[in-house]
Amino acid sequence: MGGCFSKPKPVEVKIEVVLPEKERAKEEMSPNGKASPLVYKVNGTARHYHLDEHPITLNPYQNLKDVVEASVCHVKDLENGQMREVDLGCGKALLIRENGEYYAMGHKCPHYGAPLVKGVLSKGRVRCPWHGACFSIGTGDIEDFPGLDSLPKFQVKIEKEKVYIRASKQALLTQRRTKVMAKCISISNYSISSTNVLIIGAGAAGLVCAETLRQEGFSDRIVMCTMDRHLPYDRPKLSKSMDSHSDQIILRPKEFFRTNDIEVLTETQVAAVDVKNKIAVFKDGFKMEYNKLLIATGSMPKALSCKGKEVENVFNIRTPEDANRVVKLASSKNAVIVGASFLGMEVAAYLTEKAHSVSVVELEEVPFKKFFGEKVGQALMKMFENNRVKFYMQTEVSELREQEGKLKEVVLKSGKVLRADVCVIGIGASPATGFLKQSGINIDSKGFIVVNKMMQTNIPGVFAAGDAVTFPLALRNNKKVNIPHWQMAHMHGRIAALNMLAHGMEISTVPYLWTAVFGKSIRYAGHGEGFDDVIFQGDLDELKFVAFYTKEGSRLGIIPSVSFPPAEVMASGRVIRKRDVELFIHHGKTGDMSWLTGKGS
Repeated sequence: MGGCFSKPKPVEVKIEVVLPEKERAKEEMSPNGKASPLVYKVNGTARHYHLDEHPITLNPYQNLKDVVEASVCHVKDLENGQMREVDLGCGKALLIRENGEYYAMGHKCPHYGAPLVKGVLSKGRVRCPWHGACFSIGTGDIEDFPGLDSLPKFQVKIEKEKVYIRASKQALLTQRRTKVMAKCISISNYSISSTNVLIIGAGAAGLVCAETLRQEGFSDRIVMCTMDRHLPYDRPKLSKSMDSHSDQIILRPKEFFRTNDIEVLTETQVAAVDVKNKIAVFKDGFKMEYNKLLIATGSMPKALSCKGKEVENVFNIRTPEDANRVVKLASSKNAVIVGASFLGMEVAAYLTEKAHSVSVVELEEVPFKKFFGEKVGQALMKMFENNRVKFYMQTEVSELREQEGKLKEVVLKSGKVLRADVCVIGIGASPATGFLKQSGINIDSKGFIVVNKMMQTNIPGVFAAGDAVTFPLALRNNKKVNIPHWQMAHMHGRIAALNMLAHGMEISTVPYLWTAVFGKSIRYAGHGEGFDDVIFQGDLDELKFVAFYTKEGSRLGIIPSVSFPPAEVMASGRVIRKRDVELFIHHGKTGDMSWLTGKGS
């Protein structure tokens, strides 16, 4: 056979896959050294989990037929600070030169498959051009999010001024590597109603916490519980890819949880937490003791308070089934979106090619005003209008009218009546922390859990992460902020896990948000709450621009819609002032943000 199964030709460049790190010494947090049972009650029903042994293969070269070699380049073909995709016949690798050394790794971001050669190389890391995930060029490990997997790492050898590559065909095919994880030891010894680590919530924060614990060698029981019926899934796709079914967007398959001894209780709800006795009380009365607790319950969507709010075909998009149902009901019909939030606008954009009409109702004058300002909001609104979306701004819903129990019309306070077969509510969310009110855990006036830089609450052994928390943001002089971003939830979960293991790790990541509508991508880095000035470069009408958000004329807040990943500018450690931005624009550094990081010319 040809292609990947052909005999390698004589080569001048060799790359060998570097083996994933070996399991570290397993840490035991349990005072009695016991591990977990896999039989327990949920909602009054005994559930049994059988975790089969799945030994991890540490040697990717056990099958020599899986190895490919290919010539890539001369040493002078790649200068310091450059990256290049190289083709090995069976797949591609990313070849990197930095500080005179050569590195090779997977060429696609494991998150959504972005070509990393179009990203940014800086300080020993490659940053994804699409959503900002970061990978170490030395190990391939993921160091900033979103995403769960690392990159396969290849060893580079130089002989006679030639670069040689050797790689596993399987690694080239998958373009991802899951870190080695510890196994849960003595699985049958624990009481059925106790665990070492309990994670309430199974979103990005909860899942990353559980995975990080296992990656760091933690070998005791981990239990995750969620009100959802599904295993953890890619929640941003609910509004970006509404036709996706649950099995298409789950973050990890069932086999993964079985293999790595991470127990997930679905359709379960914690009603109260007794922090003094370290007990979580479930809604059905079942109680579970814990040693360490992570609260990652996220948020709950706000509901309308108008007349008729209980009629059928009115949705908050919370599950894959919600999203699927909205698409079906909107097909060739009339859809009304209440709220020009990120979720609302993404839903509106997705439905334009499916619905007969799409209308957006919003209290503000323009969409995204709070995040991007009025000018950017107006430009985005114009793009939506050019795609058949009708806006009804500076008004609210006064009534939802029904016919035979199903939605028929949306009545606005302005007096306008909109025909509607389906309505999606996107007017914001509140932290899902009501069950903690009597717990003694510090909750602020808005219902957010207050944590420090290590994601610790005021109660020893209790951590919190994700949309439900406020935490000190280094970028804003440690101001306590709430940032409900998918990327940030990942990092919260990792920091919480490391500090459960007493690593003393503080959060310092740059907030990053993305949205994509009508083929246009907007990327937003930093935290520009309260910005007082916006400096533009480029063509705002054509949506080919960079916007710099400043506060009090000195500090950079946010950079959306830019070819150079904006998070790299924010993460450079340099304090960027308004004057720097003005010089950047004056010198015409269009599209080259490296000038602001100190890396450019």
